[in-house]
Amino acid sequence: MDSIKSKLFTIAAWMAIATTIAAEGRIPDPAVDSTLATGKSERTVVLAGGCFWGLQAVFEHVKGVSAVAAGYSGGSAETATYEAVSDGSTGHAEAVQITYDPSQITYGQLLKVFFFVAHDPTELNRQGPDTGTQYRSVIFYSNEDQRRIALAYINQLSQTKVFERPIVTQVVGLHAFYKAESYHQDFAIKHPNDSYIVINDLPKVRRLRQQFPALYVP
Repeated sequence: MDSIKSKLFTIAAWMAIATTIAAEGRIPDPAVDSTLATGKSERTVVLAGGCFWGLQAVFEHVKGVSAVAAGYSGGSAETATYEAVSDGSTGHAEAVQITYDPSQITYGQLLKVFFFVAHDPTELNRQGPDTGTQYRSVIFYSNEDQRRIALAYINQLSQTKVFERPIVTQVVGLHAFYKAESYHQDFAIKHPNDSYIVINDLPKVRRLRQQFPALYVP
């Protein structure tokens, strides 16, 4: 019981910190970012930060995002299964692949949602009740622009000490993204009354709507 209380407190504490940062106007736009494209197109970004259910639930409500797939990245194709990844020794992280229109939202704005809504970037190898390297915070970049913008934003947030603790988010090259089993896709939509979703993920969606109304879509 004490362990459960501790995990719930961790979640509540992060929610409180994120809310305070927003209320004090300390959420900066990335100083280094891409510009909005002049025409509609599709790009992808792969992010990891805790259980992929929550990441998917958040980014499915972000303006300009057309699709979000839950999956695995960081390991091999042979071990890209939930059973194997749950062991924590495959090198994989639970991740999401976000498809978005760069004429509606920039890569940097997606990272802003990632850092201030989707997860706690100061937690090492855990998020809320989930622990292990498969829940680590990672930005998987697919080109030099993504790498440059991600590193610059992390440096910007670190230099301005927005968070009380150091950011532990890794920035590593994307080798492959493997889509997770079908029962993991849109889990929050399919199971809105699941206790895990109610406690851990629905508050993130509400925070997105409250803190970034211009980026939120129903």
